[in-house]
Amino acid sequence: MSTPGPSSARRFRFANRLHRVVNPVMRRIVGRMPGQALLETTGHRTGRVRHTPIGGAIRGGRFWFVSDHGPASAYVRNLIAEPRVRVRQRGVWYSGTAHVLPDDDAHARLRTLPRLNSSMVKALGTNLTTVRIDLDE
Repeated sequence: MSTPGPSSARRFRFANRLHRVVNPVMRRIVGRMPGQALLETTGHRTGRVRHTPIGGAIRGGRFWFVSDHGPASAYVRNLIAEPRVRVRQRGVWYSGTAHVLPDDDAHARLRTLPRLNSSMVKALGTNLTTVRIDLDE
């Protein structure tokens, strides 16, 4: 893997600052908005429940989304350590098992997901990584 360039590092810092401001608000409303979801993970160090607003979609019994910073995102590290997660979309909680797919074409995947979130992920992302959650029946 190559070392991120200065532009990538600036974008990463900007995205993190933006998420610190926006995410607390989004956590309260995101599970009821179309195309948006709330991801519940278990902290890989603390063991505490964590909620992260994400954009994605359910397709064929799976929830798909693209992480803008891949394994550099705390929630991706959390789901790698403990892949059992929950996703809240449109007010309904779904349980499932997460799989990080670094070999999936994240740009192609974004074209199949809700447009607003996909454009933000493309604009702010430094290491786009697809995540698939196989939902329990």
